[in-house]
Amino acid sequence: MRAWRVGAPGRLETAEVSGPEPGPGEALLHVEACGVCRTDLHVLDRELPPHRPRVVPGHEVVGRVLRSGPAVRGVGPVADGARLGVPWLRSTCGVCRWCRRGQENLCPASRYTGWDEDGGYAEQVVAPLAYCYPLPDDRPAAELAPLLCAGIIGYRALQRSRLPDGGRLGIYGFGASAHITAQVAMACGATVHVMTRARAARELALELGCASAQGAADPPPEPLDAAVLFAPVGDLVLPALEALDAGALLSVAGIHLSDLPSLSYERHLFRERGIVSTTANTREDGRALLALAAEHRFDLRVQPYPLARADEALADLRADRVTGAAVLVGDRF
Repeated sequence: MRAWRVGAPGRLETAEVSGPEPGPGEALLHVEACGVCRTDLHVLDRELPPHRPRVVPGHEVVGRVLRSGPAVRGVGPVADGARLGVPWLRSTCGVCRWCRRGQENLCPASRYTGWDEDGGYAEQVVAPLAYCYPLPDDRPAAELAPLLCAGIIGYRALQRSRLPDGGRLGIYGFGASAHITAQVAMACGATVHVMTRARAARELALELGCASAQGAADPPPEPLDAAVLFAPVGDLVLPALEALDAGALLSVAGIHLSDLPSLSYERHLFRERGIVSTTANTREDGRALLALAAEHRFDLRVQPYPLARADEALADLRADRVTGAAVLVGDRF
């Protein structure tokens, strides 16, 4: 089959690869859609260290089961044709102290789709059933794909921010993940202020119901009870911390962030303001986010690209030419 692979740094290339075969507890899926995530750029640009040479990227995969491998204990059978979501988190050890206490996202043996194993920039993908999510049949695959990383990671970052009920949330950067997270927060009664550099993103934020939208480093119109930083720009940490009210937290959502400038304790941290990171997600995060999405039917803005134009989709994402979420659709090169 044809697939996209990571080549030289910054370069995506097509290749003819052997069709994958499912192992014990795994399923082979026909890819209906695959979201294009900024993490794919980090893998492509070596901002994340290579884990698998010439890996097939993509970790927001919506697919249909073609066949399953041998059954394993604790993993129920899945019918051929069932629709599943393949997320970023691919496997954990299940026995370390983090796994045992419900923090499997911190498992030192964790592995990831599109980084440690081949992902969804291809016609087919193999995934472990224990880490896949059942998905509904009544929504287009392209609308479901961004939920599988952008949605889940944004949900975890929001939980890490400890936003109080009815609180004032600041969002820095407004791409695929942020446009979902804003709707999650508003569904829970929050007032959302968006800081982002792209005019189209600011317009989308207001269209979705956010209270305000301004430039990336501009102050929001009122102090914030919590903030989430989606843009991988360390310089934005300072204005975000300055915008926080007493006792509030800034949650960093990305897997990669450029270096932070020097902080002033008095201006940025005093009065019990703080900063927390977000590392991957747990399967429970995914189940919770997908349940919220089913209940509230979030307005998911998708910019579709044929699979054969994955390189163009990544170039547009890099250049901020994507409003909402870029998604690869179809299975032909």
